[in-house]
Amino acid sequence: MGERAMTEERQYVEYERHGSIVTIAMNRPEKLNAVSDEVVRQLMTAFRAFDADPEAHVAILCGRGRAFCSGADVHQRQLRSREEFERLGGPQGHGANSGDLLMQSVNWKPVIAAVHGYVLGLGLGMMLDCDLIVAEAGTKFHLTETSRGLGSAKQWAQLHFRGGAFADEIALTGRYFTAEEALAGNLINRVAPTGTFMAAAWELAEAVAANPPLSVRATVRTRRWRLGQVVREAAHQQAPMRLYLTEDFHEAALAFKEKRKPRPFKGR
Repeated sequence: MGERAMTEERQYVEYERHGSIVTIAMNRPEKLNAVSDEVVRQLMTAFRAFDADPEAHVAILCGRGRAFCSGADVHQRQLRSREEFERLGGPQGHGANSGDLLMQSVNWKPVIAAVHGYVLGLGLGMMLDCDLIVAEAGTKFHLTETSRGLGSAKQWAQLHFRGGAFADEIALTGRYFTAEEALAGNLINRVAPTGTFMAAAWELAEAVAANPPLSVRATVRTRRWRLGQVVREAAHQQAPMRLYLTEDFHEAALAFKEKRKPRPFKGR
């Protein structure tokens, strides 16, 4: 029987468990699952429920509608006032840092990302934090932080943790890349034919769940500890630059809102 994470807000996240496998689905299809502070908080509730359930051993993170995730909700997160940015220390709201979703675990259960359509910006970051990744053929990925002026040190570290030299190109050009390129660059585990990515993720989840749970969690804990260490070091290097306060970042966010090309960047 399905189990649902309870919140007092609109339900942006669906939570269901069947046997030992949980599905956590972002459900904001009209915005291509753009991530607002509310979405992150509901995801945190869902992941806490998964972590605490003794009958749940593997989770699949996915998105409803035409895309896994179109990134951060630009209108909420990237168009805050300067005072808000300084108070919050960045675009994310208080208690709504998506980077904490898988790094504040108690039981260290494995999470598989099942992605399709578009995986952009913050959505790419969430996917790369997951332990295994299945993508539908033709899925398009984009590290938007580079072109938006936010810097991609954290994402570069996540990409390098998986894929080596391909990470340098993606982080510096900020170009789109496909599921097929991601597989060739060792960034993801499997590419599934159109319409079968959830079935492929479920098959992978069953293979993981067939093992002794504590044995699996020991590996997950070690993997995430190392990933977290690499990401924190990269973020620490970038943090003093406070790129979210620059003119270039503001212009990029404003151009997105106004549906136009950014004016020439000034490096300030």
